[in-house]
Amino acid sequence: MRNINLRLTIGLIIIAVLSIPAWAEIYTYVDENGVLHFSNAPTSSRYQYAGPEIEDSIAYYQAPNIFDNYIRDAAGLYGLEFALIKAIVQVESSFNPNAVSNAGAIGLMQIMPENHNALCLRDPYDPRANIMAGTRYLKSLLNRFDDDIRLSLAAYNAGPAAVERYNGIPPYPETQKYVNRVMGYYSQYKNLQ
Repeated sequence: MRNINLRLTIGLIIIAVLSIPAWAEIYTYVDENGVLHFSNAPTSSRYQYAGPEIEDSIAYYQAPNIFDNYIRDAAGLYGLEFALIKAIVQVESSFNPNAVSNAGAIGLMQIMPENHNALCLRDPYDPRANIMAGTRYLKSLLNRFDDDIRLSLAAYNAGPAAVERYNGIPPYPETQKYVNRVMGYYSQYKNLQ
């Protein structure tokens, strides 16, 4: 029953978002419980302009993602949750296998070139190979940080040395936002399963 109610709620949100005129700006925030909130008239400073990211989220709910099978394979191979890996792909690249960050990270899971050899990644633009390599790296971080998802995500974003130096999530706004965004999507994807 909960999944039906969640899907109905998501469907209503999508209808509401899609019915807003094209010129309206959409704002979102993920609360402390991982719930994603939408508004075209934000009532709190926690809301951030969603920009084109909202289109990616709506597209996800409208059709199955073409990378889901690769994500399932990687999750099964490394004993991780499908929802967690999918959340990382969402935040890292918005499901764009050709994404390249300003820092030079490549592909769906935004893997830095200096890590390609260690992760046995020959073609970072190959969606399956990139997801496998990124999931392998995430598994190593989870092992290193005693299965603490939030610390492992912070290490995925800022590097494990930064997490160890600060003995927790580093005080970098980008990393803190990254961890919260991934956790928000993780919660959403878990509820859809």
